[in-house]
Amino acid sequence: MSGGLGITEVFGKKNMAKGIKADVTEKETKIYVNIIVEYGVRIPDIAYEIQNRVKKAVESMTGLKVSEVNIHVQGVNVISKEKAPEESDVDII
Repeated sequence: MSGGLGITEVFGKKNMAKGIKADVTEKETKIYVNIIVEYGVRIPDIAYEIQNRVKKAVESMTGLKVSEVNIHVQGVNVISKEKAPEESDVDII
């Protein structure tokens, strides 16, 4: 996920919540996810899979109705020659 450099990263800790925003009201929940994808992946397929997984997880864990899961592609990583082919298609920063 994308989110820029925060104060926690300066001190060597990862902020696992960056890249995700949720607007929660009484009737519905809207979730916004920022991602960086690997070059060559089908962005619509990745976005669709993330939307389904996030919606299912949030609804099952919280009981809230998720009306939207918006995926924002913040960038594309170019695959380097040293990178192993079995690594994930989406970077979670």
